[in-house]
Amino acid sequence: MQIQGHYELKFEAVRDAFAALFEDPQERGAALCIQVGGETVVDLWAGSADKDGREAWHSDTIANLFSCTKTFTAVTALQLVGEGKLALDAPVARYWPEFAQAGKEQVTLRHLLSHRAGLPAIRELLPAEALYDWQAMVDALAAEAPWWTPGSEHGYAAITYGWLIGELIRRADGRGPGDSIVARTAKPLGLDFHVGLADEEFHRVAHIARGKGNPGDAAAQRLLQVTMREPEALSTRAFTNPPAILTSTNKPEWRRMQQPAANGHGNARSLAGFYAGLLDGSLLESELLDELTREHSLGQDRTLLTQTRFGLGCMLDQPDVANATFGLGARAFGHPGAGGSVGFADPEHDVAFGFVTNTLGPYVLMDPRAQKLVRVLGSCL
Repeated sequence: MQIQGHYELKFEAVRDAFAALFEDPQERGAALCIQVGGETVVDLWAGSADKDGREAWHSDTIANLFSCTKTFTAVTALQLVGEGKLALDAPVARYWPEFAQAGKEQVTLRHLLSHRAGLPAIRELLPAEALYDWQAMVDALAAEAPWWTPGSEHGYAAITYGWLIGELIRRADGRGPGDSIVARTAKPLGLDFHVGLADEEFHRVAHIARGKGNPGDAAAQRLLQVTMREPEALSTRAFTNPPAILTSTNKPEWRRMQQPAANGHGNARSLAGFYAGLLDGSLLESELLDELTREHSLGQDRTLLTQTRFGLGCMLDQPDVANATFGLGARAFGHPGAGGSVGFADPEHDVAFGFVTNTLGPYVLMDPRAQKLVRVLGSCL
């Protein structure tokens, strides 16, 4: 396997670990970018971007980053808080009056960002086409009753997060949520990151497919069993209502829509660059960065059925939990995306990290491929 890009000699072991990923014949394409102290020390890519192995992964290949998108969305919401256009602890209904239905009068932006609002899923089955109908989705969520008393527990809002936070951004900023997120996070830093991809960029997008034969860890198997056997369970509804949430990633209409929980498209450079921008103060004032990275939720996750720890729209490291550590330091914060992509920052080492793959693994939180790369990085530091 030919590894493209560059790396500083001090990080040759990271390059070797990246190359070793491709010893697995199922590994199709991937990219890795690491910044230390704001300087890019690793920028690598390899493999194939298409489903047949004929199209090479290029320097400008981008991929669906799934939930890595969520932290970009949270940062945009916090910028609007800093401008006085939103408030973390005001009722959501102040900005979105229809939201006050069904016992949600006191739900706040802070509840939504920390997955404590009780809205990870919609009970009533929706038609498949609702996935692409913004108004239908925000109306359904405005009418939904919380699955628990808001603020009392937490459960990951895998896809509903995009409509909930996105609608608040839309109302506060006056433009599409993806347009707002890109203008506020990607454009100032020159990042190749998109929420709502233009058709003329489609030729650069890696085709995403699942790896086969790996059952994943206990957390992945537990979640799979529930979604297969309990159609009305919260976890099942969270990932399958509307239908096709999990099978739409390669569709044109998925790429085009502005769904800021799960359909950001970018590369490893854009993830590392984003987290470098948080570390150096380019994107958020220190007070708001402290809110983003302060623990808001810890414990058994009602949706993912495993222990999670969240700030505001970002996942916080759990060094003692094998499937929930980025692998570098206890203060690390960031977000994994379904199937293996991940972006995070470690303030202790001044590291910003981005890993992107188009070979989806079966894990619920952190993917062992990225964790292995981070362990090797740690040995180089």
